[in-house]
Amino acid sequence: MSALLPVAGPAAVRRAALALIRRDVRGFTALLALNALAALAGLAGPWLLGRIIDEVSAGAGTRTVDLLALAIVTGALAQLLLSRQARYVAHRFGERTSARVREQFADRALALPPAAVERAGSGDLTTRGTTDVAAVGTALRDAAPDVFVSLVQIVFVVGAIVAVQPLLGACATVGMVGIWSGARWYLRRARSGYLDEGAANSALAEVLAATASGARTVEALGLQERRIAVGEAAVEECRRTRERTLFLRNVFFPVVSASYTVPVVVVLLTGGLLHAHGLVSLGSAVAAALFVRQLEPPLDTIVVWIDQLQSSGAAFARVEGLADAPQTPPARSAAPVDDRIEVTDVRYAYDGRDDVLHGVGLTIRPGERLAVVGPSGSGKTTLGRLLAGMDEPRSGTVAVGGVPIAGLDPDRLRRQVVLVTQEHHVFLGTLRDNLQIAAPDAGDTELLAALAAVGWSHELPNGLDTELGAGGHRLDGARAQQLALARVVLADPHTVILDEATALLDPTAARHTERALAAVLKGRTVVAIAHRLHTAHDADRVAVMEDGRLTEVGPHDDLVANDGPYAALWQSWNR
Repeated sequence: MSALLPVAGPAAVRRAALALIRRDVRGFTALLALNALAALAGLAGPWLLGRIIDEVSAGAGTRTVDLLALAIVTGALAQLLLSRQARYVAHRFGERTSARVREQFADRALALPPAAVERAGSGDLTTRGTTDVAAVGTALRDAAPDVFVSLVQIVFVVGAIVAVQPLLGACATVGMVGIWSGARWYLRRARSGYLDEGAANSALAEVLAATASGARTVEALGLQERRIAVGEAAVEECRRTRERTLFLRNVFFPVVSASYTVPVVVVLLTGGLLHAHGLVSLGSAVAAALFVRQLEPPLDTIVVWIDQLQSSGAAFARVEGLADAPQTPPARSAAPVDDRIEVTDVRYAYDGRDDVLHGVGLTIRPGERLAVVGPSGSGKTTLGRLLAGMDEPRSGTVAVGGVPIAGLDPDRLRRQVVLVTQEHHVFLGTLRDNLQIAAPDAGDTELLAALAAVGWSHELPNGLDTELGAGGHRLDGARAQQLALARVVLADPHTVILDEATALLDPTAARHTERALAAVLKGRTVVAIAHRLHTAHDADRVAVMEDGRLTEVGPHDDLVANDGPYAALWQSWNR
């Protein structure tokens, strides 16, 4: 699944991260400055303690010791206040940046062509928009500031050791070779491991979503065991990828933990030898040892978060990968001269397979109600997608007013053609919010009129202010479908393509809704794709599809009189 939506490479992720920093330079600069000051304040304690030891060795009195001790307390207090402010600034920076990542992801996801989303599967896009975006947000808010602070502290501590005694600084650096080696081993393997884990999670989400949404079909066709087997295979792949990343952590963490003591031991031994030979004072040796001990907390913080950063880095690569996904193309042609739709010798195939449409030709007149009928798999839905501009034909043209429909600007296309399928969506929010998606400026009177137009008679507790979705009022399939049709009324397009749009309604309600829609959509072009032939009976013309070919076109009565494929369907329907 993940191969269908791109994953950004390391260079692209770095560019994206730098772009996010550039968008909040002031916040990032404040973050740098406060962390640097806090780290400097933290260096005062060990250095001053070394001074106390040297002063006492030289015979200094209590007044000198008291002043130095007061300076240590002052430095500790300054470090506390600066660290607190630095963390506050870091969290604000992280939240702002996280919000930009979420908004950018939403914009890119909405710009994806529907065909690209369908090929990738809803599971992949959903996982990227939930789990991955959340992981990136956690890293920006918590992990990144902590790791950055720790890195600044390490740099200053090592610099302080070098300032005290360059040889001791070199010993401390050499002592950290084990940590460096363990980190390099881990980092070389972690990114690919977490990318594989993310892809496995997407695949599992897709399997679960497909099985849940098609539960009735699975049950009707006796596919339970097959779907269980597919689900178990996806779970097994998730388990395998997670065990891989767990193995990496189980190697990395013990190696680093064992390496913590090496720099301390090396500096203590070297400092003792240098002091024994009079090359360094006792206070300097103690200060250097204390500085090395100060390395453990920031190193421990990095180790704790480095796994999260690798996981979040892989998540960021998946989120940023949408930048390389095909986007809905900009307008490539002029505005249509009229609303006449011409389908000329159209052939279409899915993903390079055999053609599912074979030389289809059709003219749809403005204001006409056309019913497209035929057995399952005959190409009705594919034709509807081409008419809606969701896909482009492999050969031939589908044009409105002389302009290819798929080449229209997205905003113009949505104003002119709307496809309503069996799928329906109820978004979190009020009933009013769900309706105003199609018409943001519509008032309550217009919203209620749209609901009435589709036969809505369901009384909700708070009317248009009723909260829908999880945690609110749940609509059944029929009401959700009527809500989708009400959005069509509010969108007010010139051409409406109804692909089994009333499939979830019972026959009586479907008939009532279609008649109500017919009145509302009068004067607009309506293409109704349906198995229920009463839709065809009410249409101006009927187009019959068989095996990807258009076999008959004409009014209902004429086709029944011709005693052809449509007549056979009609007779079968009325038995």
